[in-house]
Amino acid sequence: MEQAVAECVELLGAVADRDWEGVRAGRLEWGCRRTAVHIAEDLIAYAGQLAGREQDGYTPFELSLEEGTDNAGAVRVIGATGALLAAALRTTPREVRAFHPYPFRSANREGFAAMGVAEVLLHTHDMAEGLGLPYEPAPELCDFVLTRIFPHVQPGPTPWPTLLWATGRAEPAGRAQVTGWRWNNNLVIGTERLTLEGVTPAAATDLSTVGDGGFEWIEGGPMEGTRVGAGLVYKQYEDGVHRPEWGMYVLVGRADGRAIGAMGFHSVPDEAGRVEIGYDLVEGARGHGYATEALRALSSWALGRDEVRTVVANVERDNAPSRNVLVRAGFTQVAEDPEHLTYELRESREG
Repeated sequence: MEQAVAECVELLGAVADRDWEGVRAGRLEWGCRRTAVHIAEDLIAYAGQLAGREQDGYTPFELSLEEGTDNAGAVRVIGATGALLAAALRTTPREVRAFHPYPFRSANREGFAAMGVAEVLLHTHDMAEGLGLPYEPAPELCDFVLTRIFPHVQPGPTPWPTLLWATGRAEPAGRAQVTGWRWNNNLVIGTERLTLEGVTPAAATDLSTVGDGGFEWIEGGPMEGTRVGAGLVYKQYEDGVHRPEWGMYVLVGRADGRAIGAMGFHSVPDEAGRVEIGYDLVEGARGHGYATEALRALSSWALGRDEVRTVVANVERDNAPSRNVLVRAGFTQVAEDPEHLTYELRESREG
């Protein structure tokens, strides 16, 4: 956040003596002056969401510059509001989520950081384009944004042109022009004792190697199955077929905020409305009903979607604990082969 704002302030501060009111900001309908104010508005709004732990809407305040504030003053406000958002990010616990409408009505601190950085990068680009200035932010800033709030966008050779394309600001070769877009904060599903947190491509990359994905795990975690699943998530992201709500979720205990396992879908639902689910629990968390609780919640969420009719799970014959989890969650065995048993949970049809 601080790096993005610093680059913005340095670039715009050098041309603060120019006319911003009468210059259109790139492809926007706004002038450069209005765009500069908008950057500051977004930064302070995001800080307010996190600081106020807002759950149902935006914090009811607006930002306005004092009458007579010049362009240099507007740049100072961008710097100040960026510092306030950075401070809010530092002091917000990782489990806190606050209201944001897209697409699941909440975001965590990483989501707000990515949205804040995106606002700065993209609107600095808009102003630079209007003012005729060269501007290309650090690649790591663009990658930070893409792997957290654009999980549905296939990465390109370099992240900055990809981010510009994903937001309708460029037409790189081989990609159709984007005319409408939204960023995508991760989905979170709550149960009595757990929070199922959708895994972003950034977290999947870390989990697939030797990292913790940004989660604090109980002893023994994450398990190998979680790392393999995370690798599949990132491969889908690289291939441009990842749909985040049909990916992986880390199971986090509400009581202590520590991760105990993972659960997720192998891919999007097929044409028949079938989607396959799998799960992996750290040994120290087994035997307490956590897997059953999570499976009921995630299966219920899936069956509540129009495109799903059946949730499928395949389990090894000798894995009695996993079979018991499926049965307790309401699944029924429907098929078998020498190595695996297949279970299904179908949507209920009432009336």
